[in-house]
Amino acid sequence: MAAKETALDDEKDPFDAIVDAPFDSALSERYLVYALSTITARSLPDLRDGLKPVHRRLLWTMRQLKLDPASGFKKSARVVGEVIGKYHPHGDTAAYDAMVRLAQDFALRYPLVEGQGNFGNIDGDNAAAYRYTEARLTKTAMRLMEGLDAGTVDFIPTYNNEEEEPEIMPGLFPNLLANGASGIAVGMATNIPSHNVAEIVDATLEVIDNPHVEHARLMELFKGPDFATGGIVAESAEAVAQAYETGRGSFRVRGRFHAAEAEKAEDREAGIERLGGGQWQLVISEIPYQVPKGKLIEQIAQAIADKKLPILEDVRDESDEHIRIVLVPRSRNVDPELLKESLYKLTDLETRFGLNLNVLDAGRTPMVMGLKEVLTHWIASQIDILQRRSQHRLDQIARRLELVEGYIIAFLNLDRVIEIIRTKDEPKPVMMEEFKLTDRQAEAILNMRLRSLRKLEEMQLRNEKDELLKEQDELEKLLGSPARQRTRLKRDLNSLRKEYGPETELGRRRTTIEEAAPAVEFSMDAMIEKEPVTVILSQKGWIRGAKGHLPLDQEFKYKEGDGPAFVLHAQTTDKLLLATDMGRFFTLGADKLPGARGFGEPLRNTLDIDASAQIVAVVVHEEGKRLLLAASTGKGFATTTDELLAETRKGRQVVNLKDDARLKVVRPIAAEHDHVAVVGDNRKLVVFNLEELPTLSKGQGVKLQNYRDGGLSDATTFTLAEGLSWQMGGKGDRTRTENEMWQWKVARGGAGRLPPQGFPRDNTF
Repeated sequence: MAAKETALDDEKDPFDAIVDAPFDSALSERYLVYALSTITARSLPDLRDGLKPVHRRLLWTMRQLKLDPASGFKKSARVVGEVIGKYHPHGDTAAYDAMVRLAQDFALRYPLVEGQGNFGNIDGDNAAAYRYTEARLTKTAMRLMEGLDAGTVDFIPTYNNEEEEPEIMPGLFPNLLANGASGIAVGMATNIPSHNVAEIVDATLEVIDNPHVEHARLMELFKGPDFATGGIVAESAEAVAQAYETGRGSFRVRGRFHAAEAEKAEDREAGIERLGGGQWQLVISEIPYQVPKGKLIEQIAQAIADKKLPILEDVRDESDEHIRIVLVPRSRNVDPELLKESLYKLTDLETRFGLNLNVLDAGRTPMVMGLKEVLTHWIASQIDILQRRSQHRLDQIARRLELVEGYIIAFLNLDRVIEIIRTKDEPKPVMMEEFKLTDRQAEAILNMRLRSLRKLEEMQLRNEKDELLKEQDELEKLLGSPARQRTRLKRDLNSLRKEYGPETELGRRRTTIEEAAPAVEFSMDAMIEKEPVTVILSQKGWIRGAKGHLPLDQEFKYKEGDGPAFVLHAQTTDKLLLATDMGRFFTLGADKLPGARGFGEPLRNTLDIDASAQIVAVVVHEEGKRLLLAASTGKGFATTTDELLAETRKGRQVVNLKDDARLKVVRPIAAEHDHVAVVGDNRKLVVFNLEELPTLSKGQGVKLQNYRDGGLSDATTFTLAEGLSWQMGGKGDRTRTENEMWQWKVARGGAGRLPPQGFPRDNTF
């Protein structure tokens, strides 16, 4: 019975493990753990080696597989399998994608993996599957891992405690700044461009020599980003320096125009290739970092198709191992600088790279650092690695010296040692007692081979002892002197600089940093070729544009049941302002008019014009041009065409109307006009000073004429000294001018009086 009760006690109720806790605190605790894990173990690079855990594990695995630059390649599948099986318990795709990036020379400034097979390309194509590709480490990766066997870093257990992996890579290569990094964690992100190793070394040496160095001095040595794909950072040195002082900022990155085969140096630099007969073409030789070439060419082609780049005829991709994108202008008269500026604005030939120097310091704390802070921390980590390497070597020397001294004692007493070994059952304690040997020394002597008992060996042992003692002395001095440690670090950095110097193919600077020239004023209007056009708008709202300035009085064809409404001359570079009787103005480019072969197209296909609205005027926009706007209620105001331009299909509401009121008059005001004439449906005419008419951008306006019945019929402006003119009825273009208008001149808003003899019966001017 007792045994049964014990068994029941052992079977614990799983519900006993449930903890009663507030949901919000339980959730926040667990989310915090997740967030910290993402920040410290996934997304942010370590300042000391510039690597994220997945990259560090990839390199460590490849080292374990002996994939150094001198050995052969191994299948990428083997590497990925080892990584996810032993060190990185994540998906194979994630691990392989990270490995592919380490091998892409257009992604990493100094690749850490050498790939064989299809590792993707700058067009944006993906790498082949890992069963098809092979890889090994580069010399740079070996540089980064130098000293792993020299006690320089701690080794930590892997996720399942079966293996060990290095906490960081101890090499002197400044990978954080040299190759950059990008990542999005929880609540924070990092984005670090790549830089030139020689410049990083120069800036580091300056900080070692002068810990209080000014930031401006550092930026004289450290120019700024040096992207794998080259290009131009179109910012001033001051703007770049400011970003690196705080660790946050952004740069405009542009592609480079360069024509290697051009005869003239200025043409080569401008990317212009002369073709004879005045024809030319532009050549893009470098594109911004992280912009797929295929996507860029698609954008340019789409801009041509959408007529956003009418000055560009064609784009061709003539790239081989070097980028060569050829741009063919529509005319030899096109301004190359205007074409470049338009490409910068319309495509990814200019992008913005955001700098965010957010890294994990030695304490695994995320921090945004400026350049000097990054270099100072990195120097401190390299000094620590130097001290650990030296101490590790000292320990090795001490152990070896112990053995060497034991061997020397054995050689000095060789006959006696042999005698003890031959005669004693337990020679080890006898030897230790007689020659004052340690356990390790005695064990080593007993394990010596007979062939080592040569006279030559004794001399070699004495030389080795002298060399070890000398090295021991130097290392002890090094460990005891911070100044010596800094000198050693400087010597090692200078050695690194020679390997990655500007005179080497890998080390030469690729990205130019120069302030962009003042932008050529770029507008779509400048892209349009100026040509005369005749605008034809029908009563039912069908519009078209005929090439050239045709006679306005000629007969044009219209759909059955339709007829003419407006016919006017314009240029393809003009903007047309279309006013509806609801007081809304719409803008249409004269270059976008459909051709005149057919009946055109309905305006409502292009513009969101209300179905019940009627077009009452079509005006060509001119800068500063004034218009008189008047509604059927007798209210109106003056405005300029600049105020009427609308950016969208919906147009712009300019005249505010109430109830059934309609916009009746839209007339240009000539510069010399000084008076306004208004006639009502009641055939009363009033004239007043133009100065009394306010200039507004929108609104109802002011009362122009007072009505007891009906409303406004027409309004116009004129010069009082020249008199008021109107169109006579009947055939022909006869006009009549009344010079004595003082009889009708009153203050604005008057009722007026009947017009002069012969004024048209339809009460319009």
